[in-house]
Amino acid sequence: MRDTDPIEARLADRLAELRTEHGWSLDELARRTDVSRSTLSRLERAEISPTAALLGRLCAVYERTMSQLLAEVESEPPQLVRADRQDVWQDRTSGFTRRSVSPPHPGLRGEVVEGTLRAGADIAYDGPSIPGLEHHIWVLDGVLEITTGARVHEVRTGDCLRFRSWSRSRFRCPGPDPVRYALLIVLP
Repeated sequence: MRDTDPIEARLADRLAELRTEHGWSLDELARRTDVSRSTLSRLERAEISPTAALLGRLCAVYERTMSQLLAEVESEPPQLVRADRQDVWQDRTSGFTRRSVSPPHPGLRGEVVEGTLRAGADIAYDGPSIPGLEHHIWVLDGVLEITTGARVHEVRTGDCLRFRSWSRSRFRCPGPDPVRYALLIVLP
């Protein structure tokens, strides 16, 4: 039996709740996300860990950012988030680590996330979880290749890329070193 992380167990429960709230069967959710019914079932039972791409697809159909979804499985976030209390989520398959530096909060439109991608990591999102979501990506160390729509941007240490997300996107670390970046997300 898999030893389930507490946040992953709460995430699995919340994903099952969201599907029920929408009145969707697993088959309907599979159709909407293009993810197999068995994968979705195993995810909702916390038998598998979600990848960033899978969470991206689920967030898109549930019309929320990944941070909003993750915040829903936490208790009310405090105003001051100490470094040792910031939630960290890892997608070991893709090599993505996500730290919720300033989690979403009711009444606020922005949040801050620290992302780290290992060299060679490549994550593609089919579309934004919320159309028009504003992104400000400030590379702290390394190089990050970001594709928005059909345009490719090479963002290096100290550079900042800002855009509104309306279509597919891709985050890739060309290496040879990992990339660490701050992502500021603002709801439309």
